[in-house]
Amino acid sequence: MIDHRDGVVIPTRFDVPVEPLRRAAHYTGEPGCIAAARHFTHQFLEQLRTEWCARIDDRSEGELLLVVSELVTNADRHSNGPYILELEGTDAAVTVSVCDSSVALPGLFARDPERIGRHGLEIVHALAARVTVERVPVGKQVRAVVRLSGEDH
Repeated sequence: MIDHRDGVVIPTRFDVPVEPLRRAAHYTGEPGCIAAARHFTHQFLEQLRTEWCARIDDRSEGELLLVVSELVTNADRHSNGPYILELEGTDAAVTVSVCDSSVALPGLFARDPERIGRHGLEIVHALAARVTVERVPVGKQVRAVVRLSGEDH
């Protein structure tokens, strides 16, 4: 940031890159974990609004909460153990990362409006700017980047 005073440019040292906000939560898979993950995400967004002055409209918040719900539900249903939700954000985007103990990678099915269920990853791909899935030493990690800018709305 640069401050202008009486025609003189004075560097204020606020132009140093800032680290993204990062938070993580551990879930056991017991009833209520998905709702707890949504609440954790809502609190994260409130902190992002405060610390990053992020402008997050209702639609962006709803889309992010839906992505979290879908990824956590997938981990809850398909892993044989606990899972971790990690959130990393700035004023422009939030990266949602879910790690679980299952080595089975999720599949993205062709669109079929008559199919009952198994639309989670399809929803995540529709809402996220980027989705990656990778095996990690203890299972897999699914990561989705959700933009907050509203440019794609």
